[in-house]
Amino acid sequence: MGRAAALLLVILAFPFAAVGLVLLLGAMASLIISLRVGALYPPAGPFVDVPGGRLATMQAGPADGPPVVLLHGASANSADPMGGVGHLLAARGFRVVAFDRPGFGWSDRPGGGGDADPAAQARLIAQALAALRIGPAIVLGHSWAGALALALALDYPDRVSGLVLAAPVAMPMPGPMTLPWYWRLALKPPVLWVLSRTVGPPVALAYLGEVGRRVFKPEEPVPGYLETSRSALVLRPGTLLANVQDLVGLPSALAAMSPRYGSLRLPTTVVAGAADPIVRADAQAVPLSRAIPDAHLVLLPGVGHMLHYTAPDALAGAVSDLEATLRRKTSPVSAP
Repeated sequence: MGRAAALLLVILAFPFAAVGLVLLLGAMASLIISLRVGALYPPAGPFVDVPGGRLATMQAGPADGPPVVLLHGASANSADPMGGVGHLLAARGFRVVAFDRPGFGWSDRPGGGGDADPAAQARLIAQALAALRIGPAIVLGHSWAGALALALALDYPDRVSGLVLAAPVAMPMPGPMTLPWYWRLALKPPVLWVLSRTVGPPVALAYLGEVGRRVFKPEEPVPGYLETSRSALVLRPGTLLANVQDLVGLPSALAAMSPRYGSLRLPTTVVAGAADPIVRADAQAVPLSRAIPDAHLVLLPGVGHMLHYTAPDALAGAVSDLEATLRRKTSPVSAP
């Protein structure tokens, strides 16, 4: 082989070697990040067995209190709603159970990518509630989990007495999303799997602090939020993969589920920040409150997406009011 041919081979091989080195270094960094995050934030509550695995929970409040189930949004885990509004509800006498959604925190994802559908997650949550002998319960779903709470109420009405939907994502998206070619390539299952286990965690770690600030806009971030919410748990490869799968799969799930909202017959309160730039109330909360019969809409002026941290009293008040409504409906009527 001549020198020119050998040089050409080296030039052609160099990009592949560079990519391989980046992936190798990324895989090593991802392993270190995963081990470190797991050690910093071990399971904080009991597990519940479900077919094919188990779901992690955080629990608070009296065991005989009215049950409230907290379901977290994207990129989060059970500590997010528990740290924001869960302990406040427990102090008001509620039995609070917050779940790590399938694939998040310390929960398994028995169905893999198939568990990206809110209906699949609702099935697992319903099975866990049955195992805990909880239900019907008030279900509070934030952001992405607004769709999950609705799926739970639609498919397992015996487990849900009422809904509090906080900054919910539930209405169909306005149209198909057009992504650049490199995003379409990155979202291919084999490529996504590789990225989530190599460069994904270190890149996500670099942006974690900035994302933790942006999610509160236009309000100021709550001090200590990243620690309270154990946000770094999203950096682990399996959770990164689950998070992307959930976000990508949500539009089709909403298109299929939303025509059923009119069949709901349970007390529902939709609470949203009027200044939320992430899930705009006029695109989601307002039309959702019209789609669900007799739903009550609460718009909080000046409040953004993280209302469970910046307006926890308003959200806890919505839960308390709904519980009082349910109690009046079930109380025997005294004879005159």
